[in-house]
Amino acid sequence: MRSASVSRRTAETDIALSIALDGTGKAEISTGVGFLDHMLELFARHGQFDLTVKVAGDLHVDQHHTTEDTGIALGQAILKALGDKKGITRYADIHLPMDETLTRVALDISGRPFLVFRTRFPTEKIGAFDTELVREFFQALAIQAGLTLHVETLYGENSHHIAESCFKGLGRVLRQAVALDPREEGRVPSTKGTL
Repeated sequence: MRSASVSRRTAETDIALSIALDGTGKAEISTGVGFLDHMLELFARHGQFDLTVKVAGDLHVDQHHTTEDTGIALGQAILKALGDKKGITRYADIHLPMDETLTRVALDISGRPFLVFRTRFPTEKIGAFDTELVREFFQALAIQAGLTLHVETLYGENSHHIAESCFKGLGRVLRQAVALDPREEGRVPSTKGTL
């Protein structure tokens, strides 16, 4: 099983995270940020990843460091779990509907981190969660995992639905992209021979 664990401690957060890419969608999440917990549970379930996340963060300041640093740790764990990337599918995309919302997510496990995030939220908060932190999470994850990641909400009116479509879409495309392709037979899916 392709899996990895990451421990990350700074003056702002203390994170213990593990992921199994070939899991069943089991999630044990405790970040101290209820909305982020919910989004990570969706990501794990739709990606079929077994994900454990425990975070102690400086929530007395705000939720920024906890959210961003969780994205950093998750990206590091994904990269570590992928190993040499031999045999992976590499590319994936999806149009993910969530009620009135439709979000397109496209992914390349390229080793060249880049995020295009064309998603707008009609509100500044979802409960106590700052909607601008969705982008911060995706940026941190893409950089640390070495992903070229495009997220674009084509339309939507409810901020919760918009965020949910982004996280579910990420889970689905990552699940497809990390899947082993039997035609690759252990080769790296690149003419360069490396990713």
